[in-house]
Amino acid sequence: MKVALVGNQNAGKTTLFNSLTGMNQVVGNWPGVTIERKEGTIKGTDITIVDLPGIYSMSPYTSEEEVSRNFVLEEKPDLIINIIDSTSLERSLYLTTQLLELNCNVIIAMNMIDIMEAKGVKIDVAKLSAELNTTIVSISALKKLGIDELISKIKNNDIIVNTHQKIYSPDVEQALKFIADYHKDHKLSRFELVKVFERDIAFQVLDDDNIRRYISEVEAKEGMDSEQIIANQRYNYIGKVRQAAVKATKPAVSMTDRIDRIVLNKWLAIPIFVVIMALVYLFSVGFVGGLTSDLIDGFFNGMTSFTIFGNTIPLKFIGLGPWMAQKILYAGGSAWAASLVESGIVTGVGAVLTFVPQLLALFFSLALLETTGYMSRISFFFDRIFKKIGLSGKSLIPFIVGAGCSVSGIMSARTIETEQEKKMTIILTPFVPCSAKLPLIALFSSAFFGDSAWLVTLSLYLFSIVMIILGALILKKIFHTPEATTYISELPDYHAPSARYVGRIVGDRTGDFIKRAGSIIFICSLIIWFLASFTYRMDYVDGVNYFIKDSLLANIGNGLAWFFYPMLGGHWSWEASVSAIQGLIAKEQVISSMNVIAGLSDLSANATSIFDTAAFSFFTPITAYAYVTFNLFSIPCVSAVSAMRSELHSRKDFIIAIVFEVVVAWVLSSFIGFIGWAVL
Repeated sequence: MKVALVGNQNAGKTTLFNSLTGMNQVVGNWPGVTIERKEGTIKGTDITIVDLPGIYSMSPYTSEEEVSRNFVLEEKPDLIINIIDSTSLERSLYLTTQLLELNCNVIIAMNMIDIMEAKGVKIDVAKLSAELNTTIVSISALKKLGIDELISKIKNNDIIVNTHQKIYSPDVEQALKFIADYHKDHKLSRFELVKVFERDIAFQVLDDDNIRRYISEVEAKEGMDSEQIIANQRYNYIGKVRQAAVKATKPAVSMTDRIDRIVLNKWLAIPIFVVIMALVYLFSVGFVGGLTSDLIDGFFNGMTSFTIFGNTIPLKFIGLGPWMAQKILYAGGSAWAASLVESGIVTGVGAVLTFVPQLLALFFSLALLETTGYMSRISFFFDRIFKKIGLSGKSLIPFIVGAGCSVSGIMSARTIETEQEKKMTIILTPFVPCSAKLPLIALFSSAFFGDSAWLVTLSLYLFSIVMIILGALILKKIFHTPEATTYISELPDYHAPSARYVGRIVGDRTGDFIKRAGSIIFICSLIIWFLASFTYRMDYVDGVNYFIKDSLLANIGNGLAWFFYPMLGGHWSWEASVSAIQGLIAKEQVISSMNVIAGLSDLSANATSIFDTAAFSFFTPITAYAYVTFNLFSIPCVSAVSAMRSELHSRKDFIIAIVFEVVVAWVLSSFIGFIGWAVL
């Protein structure tokens, strides 16, 4: 037996699916699309249940609705569980009226009825069941109430047989009968008859002049097109059902209404959102990231001190990498083998694990905002602004989070349902200056602009905002995003988050990062180590006989120096090229690479010292600004690149993303550098 779980977004469908299946789940993608598919076995049975994408209608206006309709029409499930949010009864029942037109029995799981009654509204479930002529079970998916009764009815087939009630006007019902008789050999379901009447493009093969003529007569009589006729009469029917089964017991202003008056206030909404996201950023990237990043890095690479809450604690820990390197050398191993373990393998593993604690904190914070109902509200609030440039309200979150870490920002874009808008958001998120780019910005701005360094830093942030807007307009043409995207989202009541659901979200998203992005980070770390450690004759760069200028990485830098030539004001510099390449591991590596090439063990108190060396003395304020611009807008670190690859789910889109970012960065930086070249 196969059961389909269908319902609106935010109706509690995922929570119900988890309650029905427990851990008996398989997660993947639907064939041909990147929409997540969940399938499991109902507890205590051998009944398969498929969780269909959250939808509002069986008319395919979105890819989710297309997937759901194709499944119920082509795979023909034995039963449909239609979960309904009782606090949004009219919206939920619109989908129900469509499901009841299918040749399939339907059982309604009436969710959150306790919240509805707390608002002063009582639903007579027995009366509603009689009006719809279908089985209804009251549940609380969050509190796990009514789940056993629902499973029992499914298991024992204790379900009212679907008889396809006639809910339309006599003229429409007569038109449906005409279509059925005209195509009697096809034995069309009532759902298919309605779709032919609506002139649904998927059923055009059943349309002809006689049917069109008949439908046109009904349209002329009603004064509207056939699709509007069906929609209006559905809502008229829903209104009668609601009037019969729903009674107001007392007027009440809900807690949700009180909160919304504040958080969605036209003057307070944005400041409150900024404060909330600032707290999320400070908690995940600032507090958790600040506490754990140095410790994890120190564990792998060694540390002499640890700073917490402004207090420096002296520590003497050699680090796993240096310790293993020493053991290899003491055992008679070669220097390159020790370097491979220390700088290649251990550093690669550390680069992956460094992000995990802050990702855990970030995903935990976002899951709380999602499950309480706040995130859907603020996304809807910003939607009218963002859709002008081809994005949606949900694109705001990755941009904000990306200011802390591009990896986190890219991965948080998975909350965007529309595929094109999600792609655009993922590609544009690295344009936001992340915390890893701040050292680079700070070094160059303080070295070349002195007291005006803060103004230069501010200009780069404003520059990134402008480029996100312009980039969105360009990508909208590349991905053919519609001019006006419609963002439909249910605004559920505020409620306490489920610890189990939050834990599942955090675990799934973090595990996905480790499996997909982690492997790429590790491999790329090894590749960069190899290129920096050997010459083209495979001689090891030991710092005595061979130096980094002799390495494969330096040779690659010379091979790419032409690429950086315009932005560097007409200077051929393998050093600057190599440093930019090192930024693929982490943007902080740009400075580290420059220090190594310049022969400095560390930055001195005077930031300009690195530019006093022969390797980087050619930099001017304009070429410095151009170089920073390139590193700001070009390909992000390998962690973010791997996150982009896993989230885009398409090699073609990934290539488009990389090429787009490189072209934007090169054109902008070369233009700035060319001005400096021409003027100076």
